[in-house]
Amino acid sequence: MEEAPSKYAIHEAAREGRTIVVESLLNANPKLADLKDEDERLPIHWAISNGHLDIAVLLSAGKNFDPDVQDGSGWTPLMIAVSLKEGDALVDLLLRKGADINATNFTGQSALHFIASKNNLDLARKLLDAKPPASVRVRDKRGQYPIHRAAAVGSVPMVELFVKNKSPLNATDVAGQTPLHHAIAEGHGDAAVALLKAGAETDKKDVDGFVAMDLAPDSNVKKFILQAAEREGIVL
Repeated sequence: MEEAPSKYAIHEAAREGRTIVVESLLNANPKLADLKDEDERLPIHWAISNGHLDIAVLLSAGKNFDPDVQDGSGWTPLMIAVSLKEGDALVDLLLRKGADINATNFTGQSALHFIASKNNLDLARKLLDAKPPASVRVRDKRGQYPIHRAAAVGSVPMVELFVKNKSPLNATDVAGQTPLHHAIAEGHGDAAVALLKAGAETDKKDVDGFVAMDLAPDSNVKKFILQAAEREGIVL
C-alpha cells in the first residue's frame, strides 16, 4: 500500500505546494519532472492547477522542459494557467519558456477559448499582443471560435477585441449558431448589439431553423435589442 503514494510523491508535493519537498526530490532525481501519473499529468500540471508559482519555476528549470506537454485531456500548462483567477504570473512564466499560445486540447480548444469563457480581458489582450500573437481564428470541435464564447458570456469588450483582431463574425458552430445566436439566447442584449454594430448577419438560421432573434429568452431582451438597433440605424 505504500508504493503508490511514494511513486507519485512529487505530484502530491506539487499539488500541495510543498516547495522544499519538490526541490529535494528533483535534486535526487531530475527525471521525476517528466513522470506522468495515472491522470497522465506531470508535476507541472498539478503545480499550475493549484497556483504554485515557486514550484512551477523549479519544474520548468530543467533543460528538457516542454512548455506544451499535454495531460490526459490534452490540456497544456498554459491552458490550465489561463483558466485560473490569478494565474498571470504563471502565464508570464510559460510564455517566457516558449509555450505555444495556439496549441489546442483534444476538443480543439485553445487558451483563448478558456480566456473568453472566463471573461479575462487583460489576459486576452496579453495573448493577442504576444509575439507571435494568439489567433482568434482557432475553431474547436464544436465549431466554435473564441468569439462564440465571448458572446455567450456577454462580454462586450471581449467581443469588440476579437472583432478588432479579425475574428470570424458570422461563423456557425455544429448547432448552426453564430456568436449572435449565443449572445441573444443567453439574454446578453449589449453583446448582441455590439455584434450587430460589427456587421453580424441577422438572417442566418441554426439547425432548428431559428434566426438569432428567435432565441431571445423574453420580450424585454428582444425589445432592448430592437430599440438599440434602431438607434444605430441597423435594420433587423
